[in-house]
Amino acid sequence: MTTPASGDRPQTPTRYQMYIDGAWTDGRNPARSDVENPADEFVFATVPAGSAEDALTALEAARRAQPAWAALPPIVRAGYVADLASAIRREKDRLARTVVLEQGKPLNQAEGEIDAAVTFLTFAAETARRIEGDILPSDFQNEEVWIRRVPFGVVVGLTAWNYPAALAARKIGPALVAGNTIVVKGHESTPLSALEIARLAHEVGFPKGVLNVVTGDGRVVGDALVRSPLSDMITMTGSVRAGREIYAAGADDLKVIRLELGGKAPFIVLDDADLDAAVEAALVSRFTNCGQICTCNERMYLHRGIAEPFLDRFVARVKAMRLADPMTNPDMGPKVNRPEVDKVEEIVNQAIEAGAEVLTGGRRLREGAFARGHWFEPTVLRVDTNRANVMQREIFGPVAPVMTVDSFEEALTLANDTSYGLSAYVYTNDLRRVMRLSRELSFGEVYVNRPCGELVQGFHTGWKHSGLGGEDGRYGFDGYLRKQTTYVRW
Repeated sequence: MTTPASGDRPQTPTRYQMYIDGAWTDGRNPARSDVENPADEFVFATVPAGSAEDALTALEAARRAQPAWAALPPIVRAGYVADLASAIRREKDRLARTVVLEQGKPLNQAEGEIDAAVTFLTFAAETARRIEGDILPSDFQNEEVWIRRVPFGVVVGLTAWNYPAALAARKIGPALVAGNTIVVKGHESTPLSALEIARLAHEVGFPKGVLNVVTGDGRVVGDALVRSPLSDMITMTGSVRAGREIYAAGADDLKVIRLELGGKAPFIVLDDADLDAAVEAALVSRFTNCGQICTCNERMYLHRGIAEPFLDRFVARVKAMRLADPMTNPDMGPKVNRPEVDKVEEIVNQAIEAGAEVLTGGRRLREGAFARGHWFEPTVLRVDTNRANVMQREIFGPVAPVMTVDSFEEALTLANDTSYGLSAYVYTNDLRRVMRLSRELSFGEVYVNRPCGELVQGFHTGWKHSGLGGEDGRYGFDGYLRKQTTYVRW
């Protein structure tokens, strides 16, 4: 379970195991899967290629452990989660380097991700004393109606590759404090962070079976976790395609499904905006983590009155971005894997063939220091129609398509012209416009005069094809509890 430090090139990749029922195991399938560094394609670790049987074993362990775990006072459960947060904080440096090696984001951003994991767990632990119910008067004498919030039972947490540590913690914390047990499966490209969190949970003394982490192909292990009658609730972060498949897989058993899916966030800059602030926010909200954030600035609408001065500043900042080994804290690292960089290249080439103007970038990098790895230039494209594929399809990469609009009304209409509904951005100093946008934008999150970055006390939720349910805050925590009504007559 030792992660190689930056620059290490061991002769044999580090062998990880799955964590099931309080023990490390290779599982029933002798095959293993490689984990490569996106910056140079070096295979530095392997994990078990888990099977459907392994998924069932993990669910059985979680099912056995759940009654005793739920019987503990919430503050006791929270103590375990708080101890885990403290352990993660102590190992921040090592865990951040694990994130860099498997996911490719710059080290300082990986450190921020570990901080976020600690925050998610800490907030969940602090919520233990806020699990509330209701006592209602009955229509009958000598009777009361009790409504209690109780755990679902066994939760399955399926996480995406863009924030492998933070997303695991985001699900583990509230699920466990609420009284559920959990089986986590990370994405095949980034399975190590969840295993490292399991290692720390083991070290701080989690009861066996409360937290289990499995690895393997989503269509095998993930499908088995979702379809099994032993799982009661599924919480997943990932693509719309995967979300649809999970939604369908859980339908026969009427599973409770929470899905946090993709986004196509509009970034609107109106003619009264603070241009310096808007440029900085557009840059951060597009290129952080190589554009691999579901809430990223995915398409920009600039009022004609400020479009050219905005673009002059924005393009100059993009051209100055530094790409390099993520361990050296560049402005941007590589894409996570080959299929992902292939997708970005395809979208950009299609846009150029359809008439988009390349203001900067536009190329996949394959030479010199970038001969190995999954690198793409920070790119800005000017397009003239909202029907363009680049304005409708989620890019999830370092590409900013830009359109000029003539009015506030046009910007609002074009922003809503999408099947996604996760996040939206607007820069304006007109409160009347802000109020209209907050009412009429069809998105679960709206950022006004600020860059991306939801807060743990907020509610991270998507509309339309961007998902079901949500995460964070008291509303997100409540999603890990169901209600039970008891009529008490005495």
